Amino acid sequence: QGVPKPFTEVIKANIGDAHAMGQKPITFLRQVTALCLCPDLLASPNIPEDAKARARRLLAACGGHSAGAYSASPGIELVRGDVARFIERRDGIAARAQDIFLSTGASDAIVSILKLLVAGEGPTRTGVLVPIPQYPLYSAAIAELSAVQLNYYLAEDNCWALDVAELRRAVTEGRRHCSPRVLCIINPGNPTGQVQSRQCIEDVIKFAYEEKLFLMADEVYQDNIYAEGSAFHSFKKVLFEMGPPYSEVVELASFHSVSKGFMGECGFRGGYVEVVNMDPEVHQQLSKLVSVRLCPPVPGQILLDAVVDPPQPGEPSYELFMAEKNEVLSNLAHKARLTQEIFNRTPGICCNPVQGAMYSFPRIHLPPRACAAAQTQGQAPDMFFCMKLLEETGICVVPGSGFGQREGTFHFRMTILPPIEKLQVLLEKLSSFYTKFVKEFS
Repeated sequence: QGVPKPFTEVIKANIGDAHAMGQKPITFLRQVTALCLCPDLLASPNIPEDAKARARRLLAACGGHSAGAYSASPGIELVRGDVARFIERRDGIAARAQDIFLSTGASDAIVSILKLLVAGEGPTRTGVLVPIPQYPLYSAAIAELSAVQLNYYLAEDNCWALDVAELRRAVTEGRRHCSPRVLCIINPGNPTGQVQSRQCIEDVIKFAYEEKLFLMADEVYQDNIYAEGSAFHSFKKVLFEMGPPYSEVVELASFHSVSKGFMGECGFRGGYVEVVNMDPEVHQQLSKLVSVRLCPPVPGQILLDAVVDPPQPGEPSYELFMAEKNEVLSNLAHKARLTQEIFNRTPGICCNPVQGAMYSFPRIHLPPRACAAAQTQGQAPDMFFCMKLLEETGICVVPGSGFGQREGTFHFRMTILPPIEKLQVLLEKLSSFYTKFVKEFS
């Protein structure tokens, strides 16, 4: 309405959308996709031969040799095979193309698996264990499917680690009013940025085995590991290395996406789920379920294929691809450290190390007067803080209450994606606003 604001732009630090925050696309991924969408470009001398070879192979696998044709409902067979080989290289364990279902981003696959697992009424209704704080896709899908959300709290004072005793508490309480069947894990964590240790993953698998729970492992941030001593361990790899009885019995669905990692290609909506130890009859029902939506977007499948089948040493695109990938990941690692350092210098803000993913989830102390002011406006205290922050600085972050948090604690989630110079300004502005806010309401 033309009212002057004390800032020149809104900085959207509220969503993990890398390209919207200025990240440049990875050249090879876009070249392969562009060639498939506009095959005339195959005649261009400006595009490397390895990108053209990938595109010809993909077009040959499309109906009518066109990316505009429907694919099979679980995805293009060739791409599913390439995803299986990618998983084999990553884990050193066999993967089958028929256990891989391509999807419209990981979100679509997560909802499909939840649909498959939700059943019953009243005390037999499916209970789904989700981490708190959680990514709101889970609570929304559980509500939509009328399942029962069972919260387990991550240990903030232990760098957001997962504690099996807390899982046990959640299952025991859940059994009083529903039938706990599903355990969701987000690793690396969103919104918390933690990376679970191998020991922790083993403990979770043993717990799922004992309690007969279906494991859903959301692993979309597997490329985003920054902290020294942290490493990504896929649930599938750990499960098979543990051997029988676990590797033969524990049912697992693991998810990956082109939206995060070093790619950041959110708009292409490409992803997959791999299912392990799924009963053949249930597997058949999953095939039927995904056929309802015809097929995932073919450009997303093509881009996913370029991610899982990247340039190899000696190929013309290899050096540029590796340089671009490493630059994105080292920038993110730098931004993760910067975020934690600047927040922890500010009295009243406490930020765990950002070990992975793309977010920090700092805890903020809010004075009683601020909580009272929020109540008069019908807002959660952290929502009140985030709205004031937006109005006065143009910085947009998400209140912790949107993800769930322990009673009496307040947080916000902020993405670390803005360019370094912009991020530095954002962090300092946010910290000084917080100091002023606390003084105002003390």
